[in-house]
Amino acid sequence: MKKKAHHARWLSLSFRHGLLLLLSALWLLPVIWLLLCSFGIDKGPNIRSFFPEGYTLRHYQDLLGRQDSVSQFPRWFLNSLIIAVFNCVISSVFVLSTAYCMSCMRFPLRKPLMHIAIILNLFPGFLAMIAVYSVMKRLGLTDGNTGLIIIYSATSGLSYLVAKGFFDTIPRSLRESATIEGATEAIIFQKIILPLSRPIIVYTVISAFLAPWTDFIFANIMLPSKISAQKTVALGLYSMVSRVNINEYFARFCAGGVLVSIPISILFVIMQKFYVEGITGGAVKG
Repeated sequence: MKKKAHHARWLSLSFRHGLLLLLSALWLLPVIWLLLCSFGIDKGPNIRSFFPEGYTLRHYQDLLGRQDSVSQFPRWFLNSLIIAVFNCVISSVFVLSTAYCMSCMRFPLRKPLMHIAIILNLFPGFLAMIAVYSVMKRLGLTDGNTGLIIIYSATSGLSYLVAKGFFDTIPRSLRESATIEGATEAIIFQKIILPLSRPIIVYTVISAFLAPWTDFIFANIMLPSKISAQKTVALGLYSMVSRVNINEYFARFCAGGVLVSIPISILFVIMQKFYVEGITGGAVKG
């Protein structure tokens, strides 16, 4: 019996690990192919073989140092970085402040407001993109970074639920003790809650940075101009693989994809511990 049970367990583990290995290979193969193409000697897509015939750094050099009407990667990178940093700061303040209010403060209509926010989050943001574009067009905020920053950060407070779940785990007695000592809600938030909330702060900051860094839909709507220098990284790289440009710029597109992923990868490696703690901590209570 023990031998049969051991054999069955071995088969189960083998199947699970084999399935995980297969899924990992399916996920990694396109990434590896993109990396190889970025170092390959071909300018266009390499469809002859998986590995390129030769390797070069020319595509990275052209991407960073040779700018033309199609490829202006340093400018795209700067545009996306400006939008992501401003959105990161503004959205993090909105999310953490809203989460604290919903978790630690009691006021009329608190629960209805929470329910409304949850319902609104069920609808994808791009459903309102036509109305949003019309408003921003009337205000003259299209074709620029300012409009995108406003759009990304305006509704960020609705994504407070994970942070609220984390704040719910902080003992109420700490806030009550501070209140007895005469501390205001602002002081309690800044001096007590935030120092104890490093994991959820890191999670919020990373999420707020990634949203505009990888967004294509709203950037495409809000930047209808054909001026290459005004594009974000997502729009710029997409323009490289159009039917007209793909044979000349595909290798640069691959190089750009590699360069764009480096800051995010470094950020995740450094913040991974706190990022996971923030997600799991915020999932304890809703």
